[in-house]
Amino acid sequence: MTASPIRPRFAAIVLSLLAAGLLLSAPVPTWAAAWQPPWLTLVLAYWCLAQPDRVGIAVAMLLGVLQDALTGAPLGQHALAMVLVAAAVLGAHQRLRVLPLAQQALLLLPLLAVHQLVLALVTGSTGRPVTLAMLAPALSGALVWPWLFLTLRDLRRRAGR
Repeated sequence: MTASPIRPRFAAIVLSLLAAGLLLSAPVPTWAAAWQPPWLTLVLAYWCLAQPDRVGIAVAMLLGVLQDALTGAPLGQHALAMVLVAAAVLGAHQRLRVLPLAQQALLLLPLLAVHQLVLALVTGSTGRPVTLAMLAPALSGALVWPWLFLTLRDLRRRAGR
């Protein structure tokens, strides 16, 4: 018996999540660090929207724990935030899929804000100051959503051939 090759769509999901993880750990200038979009959360939201039967709550939890380990954050901080975003996207994925990209971005903005607020609450409980600037990644994430969506949709379609 021979081992079956990795399915192209599964490989596209894994590679895009890996690329998001690399973007997360890529060095950025100090002035831009506060505006860095939550890449892993955005890619997770895309796959929850496009492939809800393959990417869901369990994947969100795993990615969150991996992001906590990668960034040195308190264990479970990103996992909780990502699970909330994934659950919201999964709950409304049929309605979100038919909307234009600008409306998707506007509806994703409050989800990304909740993501950042969860991170801020955990950060605040450790004694670090919490400011409104912690919401900047939510805004930048909503702004890059249309381009990220189109890029990942193209990747998904190419992998499906």
